[in-house]
Amino acid sequence: MHPMMNVTSTQRGDPNTPIFQMLWDYVRSEHEGVLLSPHLPVMCAFLTHVTFCAPFLLLDLLAGFSRRVAAWRISAKEKPPPVGAWFRCLRKVALRYLVVVLPVSALLQMAWSPPRLPERSPSSWQLFVDVFACFLLFDSLFFFWHLCMHRIPWLYRNVHQQHHQHHVPFALQAQDASISELLSLLFLARISARLVNCHPMSEILFHILNTWLAVEDHCGYDLPWALHRLVPFLGGAPHHHAHHRRHNVNFAPYFTHWDQFFGTYNVG
Repeated sequence: MHPMMNVTSTQRGDPNTPIFQMLWDYVRSEHEGVLLSPHLPVMCAFLTHVTFCAPFLLLDLLAGFSRRVAAWRISAKEKPPPVGAWFRCLRKVALRYLVVVLPVSALLQMAWSPPRLPERSPSSWQLFVDVFACFLLFDSLFFFWHLCMHRIPWLYRNVHQQHHQHHVPFALQAQDASISELLSLLFLARISARLVNCHPMSEILFHILNTWLAVEDHCGYDLPWALHRLVPFLGGAPHHHAHHRRHNVNFAPYFTHWDQFFGTYNVG
């Protein structure tokens, strides 16, 4: 029997086949064309972002009625933004994605995506290493780029200032930035995965978690179950909230080691 036929039948019928491999076989057989689409990454990024923001919109609505929810807010003096601010922000972000980010992302996808998806899935260890390496690299690249945007006046005025227009950050605002900044963050995320040379499944998971952490960073709540309470050296929403309040501290998006090393760390 041909070796490939034997592997395929084992993957499909053997109950000992790893769950990641069974999932990857299903994705490849049913949705390979979708995964290789040049429009998929940015569409998923936008839809995932909006989906992850929805629970925080609910928290903002409840904060005016529930003392417990209000107590979770990082700053009790700062009221949640009105619903109208959410919809104005959504309209701006959607327009920028549709007009600029979508076509640029499609060009990157066509240039960098493989002609075919690999047959083997990553192991659980490889998946962890790939995603963790992507986060470390992205966090480092973002830190130095973010520091430059604040320390170089021209970059701040023309690239980054729009992201700081909201005095009280909220979840949807994570993507409320100038077109040039959105494109730069898209490039940093894609180049991080490219340099790590991670498996496509690992890259998908990295982008999903990256979106969640960006949303959580801007949510304005220090929740009891937030990831920064579980993962060492993860700053979380309090860390990034201090950046939006003071502008000269906490430049790293997620981890705190670069800020501690350069003396820009502030606990809030």
